[in-house]
Amino acid sequence: MLTAQALAVCIFTAAQTYNVPPTVILGVLHVEGGRVSMASPNTNGTYDLGPMQINTLWVPRLSGYWRVTEKTALRWVRDDACMNIGVGAWILRTKINEAGSLAGGIAHYHSATPGLGGPYRMKVLNAMRKYRLIRQPADLVAAA
Repeated sequence: MLTAQALAVCIFTAAQTYNVPPTVILGVLHVEGGRVSMASPNTNGTYDLGPMQINTLWVPRLSGYWRVTEKTALRWVRDDACMNIGVGAWILRTKINEAGSLAGGIAHYHSATPGLGGPYRMKVLNAMRKYRLIRQPADLVAAA
């Protein structure tokens, strides 16, 4: 279990490394509700891993990038909170780049399907509002 200080260091390091607002990372962490060592099954046979619920579809790519076995990559993503947050921030950056906007990237973190991604984006925004991380997210409320 990470201390609050260690968690903050992980979040801010990931935010700075991948140029993702730390408030968005916190919003995603809240919405995903994952925990270290958690593996949540999906209906398509994949699993969502750790605090940011990283889908196992990413494991082969991470394994190749890190030059480790898929078993090792899965374990790192599932069991290391800081690694999981870093990977989540990298995925967010990837999705932001693909979507062309922060709002779209947040939606696509969950799903590129408009009927699924849009409501997810609103959940993240509501979490950010609840914890007073944002006031008026006009740029994030706009349709992705």
